[in-house]
This record gives sequence, structure tokens and C-alpha cells, in this order.
Amino acid sequence: MADKIRLVLTSCCAPCSAGAIKQLADGNIPNVDDFIVLFYNPNIFPDTEYQKRLNEQIKYCESLGVKYAVGDYNHDAWRECVRGLENEPERGLRCSKCFAFRFAYAREFAIKNGYNAIASVFGVSRFKDQNQVDAAAEQSCGKIPYIPVKWDEKLRVQINHESDFYRQNYCGCEFSVRK
Repeated sequence: MADKIRLVLTSCCAPCSAGAIKQLADGNIPNVDDFIVLFYNPNIFPDTEYQKRLNEQIKYCESLGVKYAVGDYNHDAWRECVRGLENEPERGLRCSKCFAFRFAYAREFAIKNGYNAIASVFGVSRFKDQNQVDAAAEQSCGKIPYIPVKWDEKLRVQINHESDFYRQNYCGCEFSVRK
């Protein structure tokens, strides 16, 4: 019998994470015994946008009775992490650094709270590249295994179609707002 997984699911917003959270809540990911949704997104700008996304995430988790945690919103620390990469295109080096920064936080959260694996929905967005997300996770998660789950896209689309989620039109940081 495989070891039971206590999973930290890193999430950027309710529309991207809804399907994954539902799959986990319904027990449809093998060997996952316990999970928590981690909302750690100091990249999101401005603060009003951050609050909208956070509130939607909390509302969805609570509607399913799912545990969640909220990391510190330290936009200045995130800006320092990506300093010099402001003009990078979406899916460029800035995004890799951003993912790595957030996965490093998830790793420390997992260690402190007794979780033994990390998964993510960061690559679900049409604005991102799943391979880039997976590479950043492999680099940053260290001794905590990263599980690159292939989430059910049809379920995510169905939940989004049936929901009244706040939907954003950019990834999150001020540099992704460009036209």
C-alpha cells in the first residue's frame, strides 16, 4: 500500500482551482489522505485585486468544507524577487522566478504543518505554461515532493460555468496587465 499523501495545493484563484479542489474534496486523487488549499500570492496587484481573489477562494473552500490557509501578502518581497525582470514577457523568466518564490513558501508551509507533498493549479490559467510551473516546482520544493497532477479540465470548466466567481483578465502581477 502506498503512503498516504498529505497535500498542499497551491492556488492562485477560485476559477483556476475549483476543479482541482472539487476532485480532492471528492477523494478522486489516488492516495491523497488529507489536503489544504494554500493561497500565497504576493504577486497579485493591486491590493484590491488580491482581496477579490482571496475572498473568492475562501468562499469556494468554505462552500465545500475544505481547509485553506492564507500566506502573508508581502508584495514588496515579491517585487524584490523579480527585480530586473519587469519587462519580461508573460511565461518568461519573471514567471519562473515568481513560481519558484511561491513554491519555496509552500515547501516551508508544508514542513511546518506536517504535509508531505505539494501540487499546484498555477499552470491551469490560459496565461501560464504548465511545463514552466512544473520546472519551478521541481527546483523549489526540495525534500517535499511535487506532484504534477493532471487536473480534470472538463470539471473545472463546468464548475466555472455554473459559478458566479469573480474572474480576472490578467495573471496577477502589475507587469502582466500590459496589453
